[in-house]
Amino acid sequence: MTPLRLLADIGGTNIRLAWQAAAGEPPRDTRVLQCADHATVEGAIRCYLDALGVPVPPEVGMGIANPVTGDVVRMTNHHWSFSQAGLREALGCRRLLVINDFTALALALPLLTAAQLHPAGGGTAVPGAAIGLLGPGTGLGVSGLVFPPGSDLGVPLAGEGGHVSLPVHTALEFAVLQVLQRRYGHVSAERAVSGPGLVDLYHALREVEGQGGVEVSAPAEVTALALQQGDPLALQALDLLCGFLGSVAGNLALTLGARGGVYIGGGLVPRLGSWFAQSSFRERFEAKGRFREYLASIPCWVIDPTATPALQGVARALDGLGDPA
Repeated sequence: MTPLRLLADIGGTNIRLAWQAAAGEPPRDTRVLQCADHATVEGAIRCYLDALGVPVPPEVGMGIANPVTGDVVRMTNHHWSFSQAGLREALGCRRLLVINDFTALALALPLLTAAQLHPAGGGTAVPGAAIGLLGPGTGLGVSGLVFPPGSDLGVPLAGEGGHVSLPVHTALEFAVLQVLQRRYGHVSAERAVSGPGLVDLYHALREVEGQGGVEVSAPAEVTALALQQGDPLALQALDLLCGFLGSVAGNLALTLGARGGVYIGGGLVPRLGSWFAQSSFRERFEAKGRFREYLASIPCWVIDPTATPALQGVARALDGLGDPA
């Protein structure tokens, strides 16, 4: 079977690739490659196609973790950069479409099944109301869907909400923020609500609390300390991240009027499993004073990442549906 399309979902750590035989067909041969193993995005694409023994398809679509505002694309959390026109010419494809990765994920939200979603509290979604989307991984992606009259699948929002200033509520959070400010200057939500952010939160707590702890270099080390060994400092760092995520998600819900629900994507939260339900996420999501009741009614879900929904969103974009607002 000859591929019509190549689909790619590119994050700061991994690139997920699949192909479609035709519009409307399911993605096939989905594989995950490490971005660090390839010098360029073209190299990763060719590695995937060579492994399958197929040529470059005539259509290539990709969602990528950074703004797409012109011909040149430079990743925020990885060194890849490229000209869209140059990449299309190098690949020899007829069509290349590049959109933000969370815009792609937003396009896939109406296609998700109940089996691909894990509830995270709240009431019942209001049909036709706006939907919020965010998710921590290597960075913090943010998007959403709005539904103009007559639209069932919605129009995705293209923005960079992960780089809003980090909201703090407690004295401990303020002390942690000051540690991060000394390191980064401006502290965006992404600086704390992401995989690298979890590592920074753990080390900031070591400094603020004056506890020994251990040196860590990867978020998986912190989650293992917390969830497998019950390390108090690691558990505190994990709960800080979930509380910050709740605050940012609540801000997003209020900004969009997201009574259609808030979806949590990315690779970090699904790895927390059932522990996430006991974290401070939901309390902080609703902790907006006079609008607590409004937010308490809004359902949240964690998206199962094994379904690679962003690839479905890229396919939808190639179909010409849901141009971002």
